[in-house]
Amino acid sequence: MSQDLRLREDVQREMEWEPVLHSAEIGVCVKDGIVTLLGTVDSYPAKRAAERAASRVRGVKAVSSQLEVKTGPGGRSDADIAWAAANALSWNTLLPTDRIRVEVSGGWVTLEGSVDWRFQRTTAEQTVANLAGVRGITNLVALNPSIPASEMKEQIEAALRRKAGLDAARIVVEPDRDRVVLWGSVGSAAQREIVDEIAWATPGVSEVSNHITVESAAASGA
Repeated sequence: MSQDLRLREDVQREMEWEPVLHSAEIGVCVKDGIVTLLGTVDSYPAKRAAERAASRVRGVKAVSSQLEVKTGPGGRSDADIAWAAANALSWNTLLPTDRIRVEVSGGWVTLEGSVDWRFQRTTAEQTVANLAGVRGITNLVALNPSIPASEMKEQIEAALRRKAGLDAARIVVEPDRDRVVLWGSVGSAAQREIVDEIAWATPGVSEVSNHITVESAAASGA
Protein backbone atom coordinates (compact mmCIF):
# COMPACT_ATOMS: atom_id res chain seq x y z
CA MET A 1 0.00 0.00 0.00
CA SER A 2 1.35 3.42 -0.96
CA GLN A 3 1.95 6.08 1.68
CA ASP A 4 -0.74 8.35 0.20
CA LEU A 5 -3.32 5.54 0.21
CA ARG A 6 -2.51 4.69 3.82
CA LEU A 7 -2.79 8.37 4.73
CA ARG A 8 -6.18 8.57 3.00
CA GLU A 9 -7.48 5.66 5.08
CA ASP A 10 -6.12 7.22 8.28
CA VAL A 11 -7.90 10.52 7.52
CA GLN A 12 -11.17 8.71 6.84
CA ARG A 13 -10.90 6.79 10.12
CA GLU A 14 -10.12 9.99 12.03
CA MET A 15 -13.24 11.67 10.63
CA GLU A 16 -15.34 8.70 11.77
CA TRP A 17 -14.57 9.75 15.36
CA GLU A 18 -16.18 13.16 14.81
CA PRO A 19 -19.84 12.91 15.96
CA VAL A 20 -20.97 15.91 13.87
CA LEU A 21 -19.74 14.35 10.62
CA HIS A 22 -21.28 11.93 8.16
CA SER A 23 -17.86 10.87 6.94
CA ALA A 24 -19.25 8.71 4.11
CA GLU A 25 -20.40 11.93 2.40
CA ILE A 26 -16.91 13.45 2.42
CA GLY A 27 -14.43 12.57 -0.30
CA VAL A 28 -10.74 12.39 0.62
CA CYS A 29 -7.93 12.68 -1.93
CA VAL A 30 -4.25 12.57 -1.01
CA LYS A 31 -1.22 13.40 -3.13
CA ASP A 32 2.28 13.74 -1.71
CA GLY A 33 0.87 14.20 1.79
CA ILE A 34 -1.52 16.99 0.73
CA VAL A 35 -5.12 16.15 1.70
CA THR A 36 -8.06 17.50 -0.30
CA LEU A 37 -11.57 17.25 1.18
CA LEU A 38 -14.53 17.19 -1.22
CA GLY A 39 -18.30 17.06 -0.89
CA THR A 40 -20.98 18.74 1.21
CA VAL A 41 -21.67 18.95 4.94
CA ASP A 42 -24.69 19.99 7.00
CA SER A 43 -23.15 23.00 8.75
CA TYR A 44 -20.13 25.24 9.06
CA PRO A 45 -19.04 23.56 12.36
CA ALA A 46 -19.08 20.22 10.51
CA LYS A 47 -16.84 21.71 7.81
CA ARG A 48 -14.36 22.91 10.42
CA ALA A 49 -14.51 19.55 12.25
CA ALA A 50 -13.57 17.71 9.05
CA GLU A 51 -10.67 20.09 8.41
CA ARG A 52 -9.35 19.72 11.96
CA ALA A 53 -9.69 15.93 11.87
CA ALA A 54 -7.63 15.74 8.68
CA SER A 55 -4.92 18.05 10.04
CA ARG A 56 -4.52 15.89 13.17
CA VAL A 57 -3.38 12.83 11.25
CA ARG A 58 0.34 12.07 11.32
CA GLY A 59 1.94 12.56 7.93
CA VAL A 60 -0.51 15.19 6.65
CA LYS A 61 1.47 18.13 5.31
CA ALA A 62 -1.47 20.40 4.45
CA VAL A 63 -5.25 20.31 4.06
CA SER A 64 -7.13 21.81 1.12
CA SER A 65 -10.82 22.04 1.94
CA GLN A 66 -13.30 22.23 -0.91
CA LEU A 67 -16.24 21.28 1.28
CA GLU A 68 -19.50 23.13 0.75
CA VAL A 69 -22.13 23.79 3.41
CA LYS A 70 -25.62 22.66 2.38
CA THR A 71 -28.33 25.25 2.06
CA GLY A 72 -31.69 23.57 2.47
CA PRO A 73 -35.04 24.86 1.17
CA GLY A 74 -36.42 27.80 3.10
CA GLY A 75 -33.00 28.76 4.41
CA ARG A 76 -32.45 31.90 6.45
CA SER A 77 -31.93 35.21 4.68
CA ASP A 78 -28.76 37.25 5.06
CA ALA A 79 -30.71 39.79 7.12
CA ASP A 80 -31.91 37.06 9.49
CA ILE A 81 -28.38 35.69 9.90
CA ALA A 82 -26.94 39.17 10.51
CA TRP A 83 -29.60 39.90 13.13
CA ALA A 84 -29.00 36.58 14.88
CA ALA A 85 -25.21 37.03 14.78
CA ALA A 86 -25.34 40.57 16.18
CA ASN A 87 -27.58 39.43 19.02
CA ALA A 88 -25.45 36.38 19.81
CA LEU A 89 -22.33 38.55 20.01
CA SER A 90 -24.03 41.11 22.24
CA TRP A 91 -25.16 38.41 24.68
CA ASN A 92 -21.68 36.86 25.00
CA THR A 93 -20.11 38.25 28.19
CA LEU A 94 -16.60 37.34 27.02
CA LEU A 95 -16.78 39.92 24.23
CA PRO A 96 -16.47 43.72 24.41
CA THR A 97 -19.67 45.62 23.73
CA ASP A 98 -20.21 47.30 20.35
CA ARG A 99 -16.70 46.61 19.02
CA ILE A 100 -17.48 43.81 16.55
CA ARG A 101 -19.39 44.44 13.33
CA VAL A 102 -21.21 41.83 11.24
CA GLU A 103 -21.79 41.69 7.49
CA VAL A 104 -23.48 38.77 5.70
CA SER A 105 -23.53 37.97 1.99
CA GLY A 106 -24.86 34.70 0.61
CA GLY A 107 -24.71 33.13 4.05
CA TRP A 108 -21.04 34.04 4.42
CA VAL A 109 -20.39 36.07 7.59
CA THR A 110 -17.64 38.71 7.81
CA LEU A 111 -16.59 39.91 11.26
CA GLU A 112 -14.76 43.23 11.68
CA GLY A 113 -13.71 45.41 14.61
CA SER A 114 -11.09 45.07 17.35
CA VAL A 115 -10.59 43.22 20.63
CA ASP A 116 -7.87 43.02 23.27
CA TRP A 117 -7.24 39.27 23.33
CA ARG A 118 -6.93 36.52 20.76
CA PHE A 119 -9.40 34.32 22.68
CA GLN A 120 -12.01 37.08 22.15
CA ARG A 121 -11.35 37.00 18.40
CA THR A 122 -11.79 33.22 18.41
CA THR A 123 -14.86 33.43 20.65
CA ALA A 124 -16.54 35.86 18.26
CA GLU A 125 -16.10 33.39 15.41
CA GLN A 126 -17.30 30.44 17.48
CA THR A 127 -20.34 32.42 18.61
CA VAL A 128 -21.68 32.84 15.09
CA ALA A 129 -20.40 29.54 13.65
CA ASN A 130 -23.27 27.48 15.06
CA LEU A 131 -26.04 29.75 13.77
CA ALA A 132 -28.38 28.23 11.20
CA GLY A 133 -27.71 29.36 7.65
CA VAL A 134 -24.02 30.25 8.13
CA ARG A 135 -21.97 28.87 5.22
CA GLY A 136 -18.60 30.31 6.19
CA ILE A 137 -16.83 32.99 8.20
CA THR A 138 -14.16 35.56 7.40
CA ASN A 139 -12.72 36.83 10.66
CA LEU A 140 -11.17 40.29 10.18
CA VAL A 141 -11.36 41.25 13.86
CA ALA A 142 -8.06 42.93 14.79
CA LEU A 143 -6.12 42.64 18.04
CA ASN A 144 -5.01 45.74 19.88
CA PRO A 145 -1.22 45.75 20.49
CA SER A 146 -0.26 45.61 24.16
CA ILE A 147 3.37 44.49 24.71
CA PRO A 148 6.80 45.20 23.13
CA ALA A 149 7.99 42.89 20.36
CA SER A 150 10.94 41.66 22.43
CA GLU A 151 8.65 40.59 25.26
CA MET A 152 6.31 38.99 22.74
CA LYS A 153 9.19 36.88 21.40
CA GLU A 154 10.23 35.79 24.90
CA GLN A 155 6.68 34.74 25.80
CA ILE A 156 6.21 32.70 22.63
CA GLU A 157 9.56 30.93 22.96
CA ALA A 158 8.90 30.12 26.62
CA ALA A 159 5.47 28.68 25.72
CA LEU A 160 7.04 26.54 22.98
CA ARG A 161 9.59 25.12 25.43
CA ARG A 162 6.80 24.17 27.84
CA LYS A 163 4.83 22.27 25.20
CA ALA A 164 5.34 18.51 25.38
CA GLY A 165 6.29 16.88 22.09
CA LEU A 166 7.69 20.03 20.49
CA ASP A 167 11.37 20.60 19.82
CA ALA A 168 11.49 24.35 20.40
CA ALA A 169 15.05 24.52 19.08
CA ARG A 170 13.68 23.78 15.59
CA ILE A 171 11.39 26.83 15.63
CA VAL A 172 12.44 30.42 14.96
CA VAL A 173 10.23 33.29 16.17
CA GLU A 174 10.62 36.68 14.47
CA PRO A 175 8.40 39.47 15.87
CA ASP A 176 7.79 42.70 13.95
CA ARG A 177 5.67 45.05 16.06
CA ASP A 178 2.34 43.18 16.33
CA ARG A 179 3.23 40.63 13.63
CA VAL A 180 4.98 37.30 14.24
CA VAL A 181 6.77 35.23 11.60
CA LEU A 182 7.42 31.55 12.35
CA TRP A 183 10.12 29.44 10.69
CA GLY A 184 11.42 25.90 11.21
CA SER A 185 10.06 22.37 11.08
CA VAL A 186 7.80 20.07 13.10
CA GLY A 187 6.77 16.43 12.89
CA SER A 188 3.09 16.81 11.94
CA ALA A 189 0.43 19.22 10.70
CA ALA A 190 -1.15 19.08 14.17
CA GLN A 191 2.10 20.31 15.75
CA ARG A 192 2.29 23.09 13.18
CA GLU A 193 -1.21 24.16 14.23
CA ILE A 194 -0.19 24.04 17.91
CA VAL A 195 2.74 26.40 17.25
CA ASP A 196 0.39 28.70 15.35
CA GLU A 197 -2.07 28.70 18.27
CA ILE A 198 0.71 29.50 20.76
CA ALA A 199 1.76 32.52 18.71
CA TRP A 200 -1.84 33.72 18.37
CA ALA A 201 -2.46 33.30 22.12
CA THR A 202 0.25 35.85 22.93
CA PRO A 203 -1.08 39.30 23.95
CA GLY A 204 -0.62 41.91 21.23
CA VAL A 205 -0.24 39.54 18.28
CA SER A 206 -2.53 40.64 15.44
CA GLU A 207 -0.97 38.64 12.59
CA VAL A 208 0.90 35.32 12.35
CA SER A 209 2.79 34.28 9.23
CA ASN A 210 3.51 30.58 9.62
CA HIS A 211 6.29 29.24 7.35
CA ILE A 212 6.92 26.12 9.44
CA THR A 213 7.28 22.96 7.34
CA VAL A 214 6.11 19.45 8.26
CA GLU A 215 8.88 16.87 8.13
CA SER A 216 8.28 13.28 9.20
CA ALA A 217 11.89 13.07 10.38
CA ALA A 218 11.48 16.03 12.74
CA ALA A 219 11.65 15.22 16.41
CA SER A 220 8.10 14.60 17.55
CA GLY A 221 6.23 13.26 20.53
CA ALA A 222 2.86 13.33 18.81
